[in-house]
This record gives sequence, C-alpha cells and structure tokens, in this order.
Amino acid sequence: MAQRIAVANNKGGVGKTTTTIRLAEALAKAKKRVLIVDLDPQGNASRRLGWQYDAANPKPTISEAIRADEDGAAAGVLQPIGWDVEYADRIMLAPARLELENRMAEAGTAGAWRRLVKALNGVDRHFDYTLIDCPPSLFHLTQLGLAAAHKVVIVTEPEYDSVDAATRVRDFVANRAIDLGNPGLEVAGVVVNGMKNQLLDAEQRDSIRELFGPLVWEPIMNMRSVLAGADNDELPLTEIRGEKAGEVRGGYELLAVELMKAIPA
Repeated sequence: MAQRIAVANNKGGVGKTTTTIRLAEALAKAKKRVLIVDLDPQGNASRRLGWQYDAANPKPTISEAIRADEDGAAAGVLQPIGWDVEYADRIMLAPARLELENRMAEAGTAGAWRRLVKALNGVDRHFDYTLIDCPPSLFHLTQLGLAAAHKVVIVTEPEYDSVDAATRVRDFVANRAIDLGNPGLEVAGVVVNGMKNQLLDAEQRDSIRELFGPLVWEPIMNMRSVLAGADNDELPLTEIRGEKAGEVRGGYELLAVELMKAIPA
C-alpha cells in the first residue's frame, strides 16, 4: 500500500496545492508512482494537473467515491493527468469539483469520517505515495484526509497568520488523531514557501524553525513568478523557462528527497 500523506494548513493561500502537485511531479521524475487525491472542492489541484470536467461526458470524482461509503470505491474515479511529459503516466488523479462541498453536510452521519479510508482500501496498493490535498480547514473534509493518512505534511508561508494556522494543524493532529481512529498519525514535515524578502521574512522563517525544529524541510522556497505561471497555465515544471526555472525545479526535487527520507515508500 502507498504511504498516504495529508498535505494541510488551516489557512488558504499558503501554497498547499502547489506543493502537493510539485512534490508529486518530483516524485514521479524520481520513478515513484503517485496518486493525488484532490480533497478541496475548489479543485485547483485537478485543474493544474490538466484535468477538466466535461458536462457532456461526466466522469465520477472523489465526491462520488466518498458518498458511496464502500471499500475500494475510489477505484472508479482514478484518472490520468493532462500533462504531456514522460513521467505523467506515473501520476494518477482522484479529481474534485465543487460538488464535493455536499459531503460536508454528511459529517454527522455515523462513521462518515471513515469514508475516504474505505474508498481507498485496496486502491492505492500499486502506488508508492498517495498525496491528499486537503482544503484550508480542520473540518470534515480535512478530517477525512487525516483519518486516511499515515503522515501529515504542513505547508506554510513565513507570515504570522500562516504560521499560526500551521501550529493549529500540528496541535489538532497531536490531540485529535485518536478521535479519527488514527492514533499513529503524526506530522512528518513542514514545507516553507513564499519567501518574498530575505530580510523582512527572516523573523517568521526563524520562528517556524523554532516551533517545528527538525521537521522543517529544506530548502525554503522563494516566491517565483515562473512557478505561479506554471500553475496558472497547467504546466509541468519541465516546461517552464526563465532565469529562476532551474531554481524552482531543483527546489522541489530536493523537497521530494526530504519526503522520501522522512517517509520511505
């Protein structure tokens, strides 16, 4: 079975989805097979991986797999990504669209927090890693991801609100994992990105290192326009050009090495 990793923060806009898909890309380049579960109703991970919903020929998404409440239900929603690169066939996607919001209303249903666990049972056994892109909350959808995960990776920016939200995720995992039937769950790493100014952001960067210690993975990622452009244009990093393109590609490849060391497949 794959190592399942929930990628989380309690605040939006910190680069969580970018980190998820770029780690998946770097892992695939390293010959690992990766499943991405898009658990955010915004569906940004799905779109950035080149997936599009076709109303004329609709395909099931992770929402339907969760609603089914059956072992292995996710097998029917896995789809290839839309990138045209050699390593794309090592990445599969369980996509999301806004309809996933409807699962929130089922939070009070008996055993609802285990529905993603059941949906993935037996489905990701041929993958090395399953990356679960959680929404920016600690409510039902994120709890589905945490209940299914073996480890958590927190993504944050070096900014006060983002760091505060990251500590809430850490504390939630420490105090509530047992309530999700997943007492062994723990934070395996912290990714820091969005460094805008080496001087102005240094205090928050150092605060993150003090709060999380050796869990902070290197390198710290700088904010780069080429990365935002790749996300907007649904491109793999191998296709970006520009002065900082090599830095961005190399940064995520190093973070993937950190992931593989911290969470061996």
